[in-house]
Amino acid sequence: MATFLRDWSYRFPWLYRSISRAAALAVGGYERLRRLPLQGISIQPQERVLDLCCGPAEVTPILAELSQNVVGLDASPKALAAARQRLPKVEFVEAFAQDLPFPANSFDWVHTSLALHELPFPDLEQVLREGWRVLKPGGGLLILDLHAPCQPWIWPGLALFLALFETETAWNLLKLDLPQYLQQQGWQSVRQTLHAGGALQVIQAQKPAA
Repeated sequence: MATFLRDWSYRFPWLYRSISRAAALAVGGYERLRRLPLQGISIQPQERVLDLCCGPAEVTPILAELSQNVVGLDASPKALAAARQRLPKVEFVEAFAQDLPFPANSFDWVHTSLALHELPFPDLEQVLREGWRVLKPGGGLLILDLHAPCQPWIWPGLALFLALFETETAWNLLKLDLPQYLQQQGWQSVRQTLHAGGALQVIQAQKPAA
């Protein structure tokens, strides 16, 4: 169960950001952390990209370097205000990821970073269903999130972080074989890479072309 520090991390974003940047040293720094889901793929300037649960636009600037058609979505007005100030030329939409206000087959890529672990499993399922719906046939899904560590020495630090800042939903994600779940739901070319001793996972998957 999370402590008062979780509430503080929402009231004082610099606190969570500072801890995240320190933890990112395990993968070579914060900039590299945010680029991990983009390794080995090619996003074209004309392709439309949805940054799902974008928050205050931590990854959106990187996506906007690659595509001229990036849309950031989040349910937090405060986070979106910061995102719009940071990237005034990018479109940001206030909505829940479980009920995307976009037509079917309208994006080439859907990206989400360190957001799924915040969701109860029924909501996580719905977010992935919505991601499937708005992706064009052949479109790509990019995920960065937590994973159960492969190295025993990683566990104490991760467990402390989860106990202080996260809730049961994060622990539940560690128990979920997300690549297998995605394959069962029909996603193709599901590729998982592990980082930081296995404490982070990147998943790249594709909606069938037809």
